Amino acid sequence: MNRQPDCKAKKINSSIFIDGNINKEIWKNAQWSKRFVDMVTGDAGMYNTQAAILWSDTHLFFAFEAEEPFVEAKLTERDSIIFQENDLEIFIDGGDCYYELEVNAANTIYEVFFIWKDAYKKGGRFDVLQFDVHKPNAYTFGGDYDRKGATFWKGTHPRGIRWAFTDYDLPGLETAVEIDGTLNDNSDIDKGWSLEIGIPWSSLDLLADGRTIPPSDGDVWNMFLGRFQKLMVGGQEVQPHPAMVLSSHGVYDTHLPDKWSRVEFVD
Repeated sequence: MNRQPDCKAKKINSSIFIDGNINKEIWKNAQWSKRFVDMVTGDAGMYNTQAAILWSDTHLFFAFEAEEPFVEAKLTERDSIIFQENDLEIFIDGGDCYYELEVNAANTIYEVFFIWKDAYKKGGRFDVLQFDVHKPNAYTFGGDYDRKGATFWKGTHPRGIRWAFTDYDLPGLETAVEIDGTLNDNSDIDKGWSLEIGIPWSSLDLLADGRTIPPSDGDVWNMFLGRFQKLMVGGQEVQPHPAMVLSSHGVYDTHLPDKWSRVEFVD
């Protein structure tokens, strides 16, 4: 039996100008999430993080508000490994595939498109030039931080290995950040930063997995909404980074779509 939705995305009849400002009236009328929790334990996250989702006939929109006393972002090259520092993230589940987006406070983005290896069939819908596994930026991937012998190669998810296409760019993606403080200046105390994301529905055809896009009232999609926080203690970087999420996984592995939040689209 499916669990109840963790988040409701309200439909709007207008567009949103993506500039990072979440104080716009349209976001005030959205349904904001509870405070994010620790990904493993479910305890309250170390800093407050909340998110909201809206949608129109043409776009899917996300907004994040992240408390952060020292707003930092040193990585500025697109597709840098953004989770090595502080970031905000979304994943969208497409059944046999899923999409990952990470953004830091400098609005540097990192995108990956994942296809489950058992779904990648010769002559199938993923066997196209865009997802050529012989590309230099296509890798196999088993999951996060798994060093145990029994699951070392395939990870902790029953489906095992995924193909990861790290040169994927989602068409029409828009992201913008607004900082309440000063970036990379720890001489003062910042309040935090906010993030807006806009995605055309037309770019989510593969992830729709046969579902209608835009969705219908009551449709539910699995999505991950999370945050990773670089933490220094005694001059040492804490590993793995504290992870704060909308819905706890019970294990330190982001890449478990069945553990992600259930987002209900409400018209």
